[in-house]
Amino acid sequence: MRLLSLPQIYHKSLAQTFIVWKSGRKAASTSSSANDHGKEVTVDFLSEKRAGISVIGMNRPKAKNAFSFSFISAFCDALDDVRNEKGTRVMILRSLVKGVFCAGADLKERLTMKPDEVEEFVSNLRSFTSSIESLPFPVIAAIDGAALGGGLEMALACDIRIASNSAKVGLVETKLAIIPGAGGSQRLPRIIGPAKAKELIFTGRVLDGTEAHKIGLVNDVVEQNDNYDAAYNKAVQIAEEIAANGPIGVRMAKLAIDKGLQVDLNTGYAIEETCYAQLLHTKDRLEGLNAFVEKRAPRYKGE
Repeated sequence: MRLLSLPQIYHKSLAQTFIVWKSGRKAASTSSSANDHGKEVTVDFLSEKRAGISVIGMNRPKAKNAFSFSFISAFCDALDDVRNEKGTRVMILRSLVKGVFCAGADLKERLTMKPDEVEEFVSNLRSFTSSIESLPFPVIAAIDGAALGGGLEMALACDIRIASNSAKVGLVETKLAIIPGAGGSQRLPRIIGPAKAKELIFTGRVLDGTEAHKIGLVNDVVEQNDNYDAAYNKAVQIAEEIAANGPIGVRMAKLAIDKGLQVDLNTGYAIEETCYAQLLHTKDRLEGLNAFVEKRAPRYKGE
């Protein structure tokens, strides 16, 4: 069986994905300064026992974190920052706006667009969610509020989804006489099955967090609190568990799973073998073995 090389199965960088769009969208690149970007999208690198956890926060309260050109541009910059931070082992995506995760596309801005501009925007939004999906480390969506349309599509691009019981999630595009355009029509069937996905997309139905958990749309559901950060707190707990493990091993596990789902089973075995081979000569693998023998917690460095 011929093995694939790692570059053959790895993903494109964010810079490659967005360089054409960001250079071509003068309004997006010049209308917001770096400080304005920081207000709409924040990046935090946690420390101490939570070292290795990076958090991107959405903070566009007046528009309920809706996707505009400037907001997506800021988001892309934040993703670049996290991806280029060598210490990142897991990323959490959260909202800093109470009661909402992301309301999807900015429909007020959408009304000002010509059809070709809408087509461009949706194409770029699809590339944006794909870039979240292809980040090399695990990504957790903390849904403490409404995740509708493109907001849910963004969450579907994450590896793990945690929702509060009061969260509202749904692909509601058919109510606007359109369809999900940021990958939702492809990701949702793979997560909950085609029949149920068709039902939800055809009807545009909105589910609460408990209902979403029952059908496997989210990994876990938690009771919301007064601060609207219950899902985020649970996401941090999971992130801590992930960050304690060998970071190269976790990245290779994600790569093997994601790429394996796109091919036949035998090719998937070859991908797994290729990913495993990347770990054989790492210091972390030896550290894991020594820690087991010495009955202590391993100290992984990502080497």
